[in-house]
Amino acid sequence: MSDIKFSKEELERYSRHLIIPEFNIEGQRKLKAARVLVIGTGGLGAPLLQYLSAAGVGTIGIVDFDVVEDSNLQRQVLFTQADIGRPKVEAAKERIEAQNPHIKIKTYNTTFTSENAIEITSNYDVIADGTDNFPTRYLVNDLSVLLKVPNVYASIFRFEGQVTVFNYEDAHGNTGPNYRDLFPEPPPPGLVPSCAEGGVIGVLPGILGSLQANEVIKVITGVGDNLSGRLFLFDALNFETRTLKIEKDPDNPLNGKNPTITELIDYEQFCGLGIEKKVEREDVKGIDVATLKTWLEGAEDIQLIDVREPYEYDIVNINGQLIPQNDVLEHVDEISSDYKVVVHCRSGKRSADVIELLQDKYGFTNLYNLEGGILDWADKIDTSLPKY
Repeated sequence: MSDIKFSKEELERYSRHLIIPEFNIEGQRKLKAARVLVIGTGGLGAPLLQYLSAAGVGTIGIVDFDVVEDSNLQRQVLFTQADIGRPKVEAAKERIEAQNPHIKIKTYNTTFTSENAIEITSNYDVIADGTDNFPTRYLVNDLSVLLKVPNVYASIFRFEGQVTVFNYEDAHGNTGPNYRDLFPEPPPPGLVPSCAEGGVIGVLPGILGSLQANEVIKVITGVGDNLSGRLFLFDALNFETRTLKIEKDPDNPLNGKNPTITELIDYEQFCGLGIEKKVEREDVKGIDVATLKTWLEGAEDIQLIDVREPYEYDIVNINGQLIPQNDVLEHVDEISSDYKVVVHCRSGKRSADVIELLQDKYGFTNLYNLEGGILDWADKIDTSLPKY
């Protein structure tokens, strides 16, 4: 490690680190030698990337397939209005390089999948998981275990967040718990809404992303006690914190007594995605956006109902009749039973819930769910519409 050298400019930049007795030049050398892969540049990834680059992590990899949108700017402080429409990895790289020219940034403008995960991750020392969906969380976890790389994890929802360190090997060679010790199986599809469906207060990812960066730095430098084996919970609404102990599960399929997973699997299928309609929505008739377009352009009478909230309708709509989900039962008499009724929301989940309720309670047989919701309509039919 003594072969890691610093320029005069770097020594000045990191001087506040260097004067900490427990950290000093050795801690800074470890940071400069480290290679950290950050998966996701959203609410968590934005502060995480900024603090890792400011701290002097030598090589940072950034994985994301998305572009910057208006709705990101409420919490993804890495981006500005001028970045809207740009790939997130490009905008992030530009901002970070402007912040610290002494580090290396590698970008991967792609979806992180079981097909490319090993190739992308193989040269990194630490993975920082800033994703917001279960397939990728399980993929990152299994990858970290199989490659023997620590996984610094955080997640957020509305006013609550959590952070921990998975798969960390201590100085004695003992490896801590991983994500499957905490959550052996994913919840049923649709049971847990995403931040896009449930919302998140803008400052929360800034708090959790900063804590996540702190844990990455501790893992790299060995300074202090990191959160391996402990789950830190934060409630921003009531300003309450808790720390829970995580035990290793002897039945963990990755590294328990009798491991059954020895390679990456199909995580979409494992999390029940792609089969949701067959399993949980078998009584809900669905149509895609192309079919809806054909129906609306035809001569047949079609009723289009939008079950989102009024503020969502004001952001973007496709001229459906607004009946918010929580008000549907009060407006049943406005829903036709004589011709086709297409119910839609942002992505198709809430509208499916509404259809199930109406069919069970009132026996409707003419309701159709718009699969993919207004997001699919904006992607495939009218690309001029904003996505949120």
